[in-house]
Amino acid sequence: MSIDARAVRIREHGGPEVLEVGDIRVRDAGAGEIRVAVAAAGLNRADTLQRRGFYPAPPGVAADVPGLEFAGEVEQLGPGVTEWKLGDRVMGIVPGAGMATHVVTPAREALRVPASLSLTDAAAVPEAFLTAFDALFELGSLRQGELALIHSVASGVGTAAIQLCRAAGARPAGTSRTADKLARCLELGLDHALHSPDGRFAAELEKLAGGGADVILDTVGAAYLNENVRALATRGRLIVIGLLGGAKGGVPAGGAAPEARARGGLRAAQPRPRGEGRAGAVVQQAHPRGLRRRRVPPGHRRHAAHDGHRRGPRAHGPQRDLREAGDGLVMARANGLSACATSPASASAGRA
Repeated sequence: MSIDARAVRIREHGGPEVLEVGDIRVRDAGAGEIRVAVAAAGLNRADTLQRRGFYPAPPGVAADVPGLEFAGEVEQLGPGVTEWKLGDRVMGIVPGAGMATHVVTPAREALRVPASLSLTDAAAVPEAFLTAFDALFELGSLRQGELALIHSVASGVGTAAIQLCRAAGARPAGTSRTADKLARCLELGLDHALHSPDGRFAAELEKLAGGGADVILDTVGAAYLNENVRALATRGRLIVIGLLGGAKGGVPAGGAAPEARARGGLRAAQPRPRGEGRAGAVVQQAHPRGLRRRRVPPGHRRHAAHDGHRRGPRAHGPQRDLREAGDGLVMARANGLSACATSPASASAGRA
């Protein structure tokens, strides 16, 4: 059995004008799954790439409905689900098709939304915080007292990483090409702010922090490879989660970095959720440590769904930005990420 739902759909590959709101069918929750009435769904860079045809959905996921994160209320329990009850407020990550009034997800991959957090704000949390958590702690093995260098630190993942470092007793340093973004990140708890308009940061990190980074969280890729190697501490770990600066790079032999620092590790994180096992494991690890809401100042404004895609997910430090859209859909931004929310009227209209 399935129900009628509404979703943001990609009519064809192109600009924001190819987006439209249409009808879809959403199946019942199966064993170990929950169906969620979605209140808000995150807008990330991957969604804009999918809209343009550069980021295909994985097999089995609707190719014309974007959305990797959501927040809402549990409306149906599949057989065997005991950890949730109807009406519970949850948020989570899906492989795609999250920009809809309803989603079905494994129960063990859902996170409880704290009472202090609205569902609209919660929708902008899972992708950034779980990505940062996975990179820093699962892949990077970051420990208390260690130094983490976070590139694009004012982005959604970057601001999440700052707060996770502080919560774990690690020391966050961060780079940005824009000085005023760094000032806002210092308010979030950034220890060392590195202004790097020319892409150079290793020497400044050494000067400010007194040594290299134990973990580097890299969203840039090839363009930063040489500087990353120079900035690594002995046995440091370089975690690559983005390739905005290219996918191919090399380190010149014999002197790109001190020999001792070359004894580090390089790991890459896959952008889309990698199936129930991996995503579930990250969520279960994150649960006991706690995912904290991003600090956002009071006040908000609203903007249309097409405008959200036109401007794209912004990477500019902590703030919130909301605006109404047509057809019961709302876009919400928080710390460089965005959310597409359904009004109560449109959500109820999609239920069976």
